[in-house]
Amino acid sequence: MTAAHEPSGLQHAFVLDGRGGGRALDWAGIATWTPADGVLWVNLDYSTPDAERWLDGAAHLDPITRDALRDVDPRPRAQPRGDDLLLILRAINLNAGADPEDMVSVRAYVEPRRVITLRRRSTHSLSGIAADLERGHGPRDAADFVTTMAERVVEIIVTGVDTLGDAVAACEDQVLTGTRGDLRSALASLRRRAIALRRFLAPQREALAKMSTTRLPWLDDDHRARAAETLDRMTRTLEELDAARDRAAVTQEELASRLAEVTNSRLYVLALLSAVFLPLGFVCSLLGVNVGGVPLQHDDWAFWALCGLFAVGVGCQILVLRARGWFGKT
Repeated sequence: MTAAHEPSGLQHAFVLDGRGGGRALDWAGIATWTPADGVLWVNLDYSTPDAERWLDGAAHLDPITRDALRDVDPRPRAQPRGDDLLLILRAINLNAGADPEDMVSVRAYVEPRRVITLRRRSTHSLSGIAADLERGHGPRDAADFVTTMAERVVEIIVTGVDTLGDAVAACEDQVLTGTRGDLRSALASLRRRAIALRRFLAPQREALAKMSTTRLPWLDDDHRARAAETLDRMTRTLEELDAARDRAAVTQEELASRLAEVTNSRLYVLALLSAVFLPLGFVCSLLGVNVGGVPLQHDDWAFWALCGLFAVGVGCQILVLRARGWFGKT
């Protein structure tokens, strides 16, 4: 595919006006931008050739930063680089047909007058910021942008974890009410989702904690306070995720216990029936042997007498078992 026909990796580009709005740019506008024009935000799909060329050349990023931004499976982190900030977060995957636990990487390199964000799959966090800029209600500068981005990412995570908790609560209700359903696979799926989410949310809390304490010339106390509040929401969400995972485990144990109780109850009934009919089976086997000497085998009344004897024997067994309380255990 030639450069003229290759898909563009430029998703969004704005020059912030400092009042919540922004002027959209194309590649030509990005090439002519200067810091005096305002804070530049460039959002790229880093998997496309034109985005790779821009990152390798016109972006003027050092090789270590470029490699960190294009890492295939990056760990969430916040790392100051002089007056700049390398921030990598994980967002809930809300794309159609995707699993929420298959989290999307949001990579940002924030300079005092320029913000570069990279992603491979669409993320609602960055799309929402672009929509806000078009309406004139977006971030005003680089510090406002990075804190808003972190807030958007955590807000979606909170919603996803709440949904997971509601699903666990629904399974708990089904176990308590005895509603039939494939609860074991549902609970196992919820536990796997919680484990997968926690893999990235735990280091993400550390990244937000680092961002809230990092002192950079363009990141003032108000923005660090916003980052600290986002950190608090992230911490509470992580606690909710741990609680949901533990509740799912307890519900699984309760479900297994109830299934074992039902199974044991049915086996107990079968054992009682076996205990009642075992002597009868023994007598029938003894009388059915094909040898001579079986008493009363030519008397018509002997069959009914034997049935009556069996009935009396079964009645006596039931009375003895009931007196011992065995029937009460079922």
